[in-house]
This record gives sequence, structure tokens and C-alpha cells, in this order.
Amino acid sequence: MSVDPSSKTCVVIGASADRKKFGNKSVRAHAQLGYTVYPVHPTETEIEGWRAYPSIRDVPVEHVERVTMYVPPWVGIGLLADIATKSPQEVWLNPGTESAALIAQAEALGLPVIQACSIVDLGTTPNEFEG
Repeated sequence: MSVDPSSKTCVVIGASADRKKFGNKSVRAHAQLGYTVYPVHPTETEIEGWRAYPSIRDVPVEHVERVTMYVPPWVGIGLLADIATKSPQEVWLNPGTESAALIAQAEALGLPVIQACSIVDLGTTPNEFEG
């Protein structure tokens, strides 16, 4: 299930300034395909030229089309209620971010969860964003 390209907003939770990390590769991949990217990181203020936000609550839009997660399940489960406030069309649990408890909580909140790599869904691979 892909986001309508005319929508093109993506929150990257676990975005990173480290270009080797998947949270950084996701920012670059989404930006390359025309998404307005909202990186979320608790201490960074800018990632790949995009203003970074300490929490999804701080993202300055009421609704986003896509949320993609790059944090451990025990962190992600604590963010689900805040994610739900943005009414995303898709919540991507990238490999390593999912757990049975997180998925159950996300479903209880009515979040549309997809367990797969959001970068691959864009028609590219993380390897294309090395370094």
C-alpha cells in the first residue's frame, strides 16, 4: 500500500544525522521522491537540511500521510498515542521496530500498521543511500 504521491508528507521517527543509519537514509529517500519530511529526534535540530522536531507532537501539521519508525519497539510503543493524534494514513514499522505488544497497541489505537521497509516501498533500497 503506497501513499498517494500528491500527498507526500512523512514523519521519520528515529531520524538521525548519521548518514550510515537507516533513519537518515529514510529522510533522504523520502525527500528525493518529493515528500515534505519531518524528522523526529529528541536532540537534533536539523537533519539533511530539514528542521528536526523533538517529538511528533511538535510537528507543525495536524495530519500526515506517512509515519515511518526507526526506533526499538520499547521506545515506539510509548510514541503510539502521539502518532495517533496526527491521523496518519500509514504507520511503517521497519525491520527491528516491531513487537507483538507494539502491534497490538497500534491496532487498538486504530493505526494503519505496515510491517515492511518504507524505503523499499518507495521503489529504492537503503543501499542507494550509502554515505
